[in-house]
Amino acid sequence: MPNLEDLRVFVLVARRSSFAAAAAELGTSPAFVSKRIRLLEDNLGVRLLHRTTRRVAVTEDGERVYHWAQHIFDAVERMSDEVSALHQEPRGQLRIVSSFGLGRQHVAPALSELSARYPQLDIRFDVYDRLVDLIDEGFDLDIRIGDNIAPNLIAKPLAENRRILCAAPDYLARRGEPRSLAELAGHDCLVIKERDHPFGLWRLQGPAGEESVKVTGPLSANHGEVVHQWCVDGRGVLLRSHWDVRDSLASGKLVQILPDYQQPANIWAVYAAPLASSAKIRVTVEFFRQYFAERYGALNGDAS
Repeated sequence: MPNLEDLRVFVLVARRSSFAAAAAELGTSPAFVSKRIRLLEDNLGVRLLHRTTRRVAVTEDGERVYHWAQHIFDAVERMSDEVSALHQEPRGQLRIVSSFGLGRQHVAPALSELSARYPQLDIRFDVYDRLVDLIDEGFDLDIRIGDNIAPNLIAKPLAENRRILCAAPDYLARRGEPRSLAELAGHDCLVIKERDHPFGLWRLQGPAGEESVKVTGPLSANHGEVVHQWCVDGRGVLLRSHWDVRDSLASGKLVQILPDYQQPANIWAVYAAPLASSAKIRVTVEFFRQYFAERYGALNGDAS
């Protein structure tokens, strides 16, 4: 029988297409990873990987082993979940992903409390400016903003939220306040490379339904906090989640413009169907729901 830990190492190498990347995630050396893969190949009597100086590719036999390994680890995971559910104590590895702003400001503090409450959980948290493939990249849970969620995934609502338009008072004093969505095309707009939105195309709900405007400006970034600061500095108009700008609005550093327009940006917990019965997913999603409700009540119901 193949060693389960060797299978786990192989799965990680296959996902990362790199011995070095897998070793970095495991906290070991590429030589150790290479040795475990070689032992697994000897054990199974097949070649699992094509190795070149630049990357690693999975062979046809490797693809079969990869899919079987996924089934094996899913079964082990479900067994662990069923046992832990009997004791109401979630345990095991939990890989969570989120976007930069939401992840740093809200998800990371929540995970600190989750870890303290359930010390048997081994939590790994990553942030990206792109949508991830939960299954192929090995994530259990995505805490994300936005209602455009693939139908093959399960999504649980955590909090209501919206994106609004805002600018600094000194910018509006220099450039004037736009009176229609179309006028934004003539303004300096601060564009964020969102995970699931076309770059520079703002779609908002208004009195006449959904409207779109193509915006440009001298500054853009893939990090919302950077663009938020540019907006406070008076560099342009920003479309940003209310949870991110509400303190700046309250202090007067920013002013909401075109208040009849908004973009739905609810917060969701998203996971793949095989984890639907997972005790640790169920407990974690409920924890996040309560966490947002208790600390960010303004996100639930009327975000204003």
